Amino acid sequence: MLIFQFFVTTILLGMSGILLLNWWTFPRLRRRGNEATRQSRDLSAATSHRLVASSPRRLSVLIPARNEAAVIAETVRSLLAQDAPDLEVLILDDHSTDGTGALALAAADGDPRLRVLPGADLPADWLGKNWACRQLAQSAQGQILIFTDADVRWDPGAVDALLAEFERTQADLLTIWPTQTTVTWGERLVVPLMALVVHAYLPILFVHHSPFTIFAAANGQCIAFRRAAYDAIGGHEAVRDNVLEDVTLARLAKARQLRLRMAEGNHLIGCRMYRSWTEVRDGYAKNILKGYGSAAGLIAATLFHWIVFLGPWIGFILGAAGVNIPGWPWWPLGLALWGIALRGLTAIHSQQRPADALFLPISVVLLTRIAFQSLWWQWRYGGPLWKGRVVRKE
Repeated sequence: MLIFQFFVTTILLGMSGILLLNWWTFPRLRRRGNEATRQSRDLSAATSHRLVASSPRRLSVLIPARNEAAVIAETVRSLLAQDAPDLEVLILDDHSTDGTGALALAAADGDPRLRVLPGADLPADWLGKNWACRQLAQSAQGQILIFTDADVRWDPGAVDALLAEFERTQADLLTIWPTQTTVTWGERLVVPLMALVVHAYLPILFVHHSPFTIFAAANGQCIAFRRAAYDAIGGHEAVRDNVLEDVTLARLAKARQLRLRMAEGNHLIGCRMYRSWTEVRDGYAKNILKGYGSAAGLIAATLFHWIVFLGPWIGFILGAAGVNIPGWPWWPLGLALWGIALRGLTAIHSQQRPADALFLPISVVLLTRIAFQSLWWQWRYGGPLWKGRVVRKE
């Protein structure tokens, strides 16, 4: 038991150190000052929303969309309302059956900056999203390519803030962690765990400055490339059959010593990923196995989270039942509350509900359920199911 307590204490100390480091060094998107915003608006008006071939900052926002009727109109309107000059928005309608393409065109109301492309048939050796992104990149005219999802929310000034961060950091690849909107309990208990991983497991200074690909990360909800950097790593063709394409692209960029940078969306860029526990379960199950590399890795990670975040609570309960637990009650209770505090602090840093951290033990159990879903899909179908497709067939 003493070894267990020492292990958990060591892990929580390490996570606390990373979180404190990231608290002060993790960048956030910021709106430009009034003068910069005014100049951006003036330039946008001067070009009359036309693409200007000589612009050094031609920008393409690229959206793969399959059955996104519920969100696509709002996304189109918010992007076309941005102040960024010389902007084009491309949507790849990936064989939608709900009128996604027509709704996007209607929302644009004839604005020539929007183009809706019909998706070509999926080749046997490609995953759907990666194939859609490749088609978008081939059609894009931009020198900066922003790949984003149809359900990402763009507040006024968001694109300009992203470009400002891109220029400030001189990034080759800039990924944004959108501020996550969560409503149902399934969302609230699982989606914020992504922030716990990013802010308490991943030192941002190592992501930005170390040469090691293990510290590469990215979020496919919003990932921007310089065109030259995207081409240098092989674009989406290099990850054609990879369900974790965003992280893999980041690793390829770091392996080529390109400049990888990350930033928080800071409410300028946001997303509501899922709208129910079923969507949360299936969405996370789609990627979690690939994220841990293998079934053994996923099982080991699940046990790790049980030990660190549930083990102290189990020890506290056993002690209350009369089992001899060293340091009871303060030692197991202190470790349990320490884990909750870390979850709460990452919620504050990513602008989510810190009070939901109190339900961390339930979150770990739900994440275990997601892990079993992923393992079942792999065993039964050879890969996860998503939008009616087997995402990866072994």
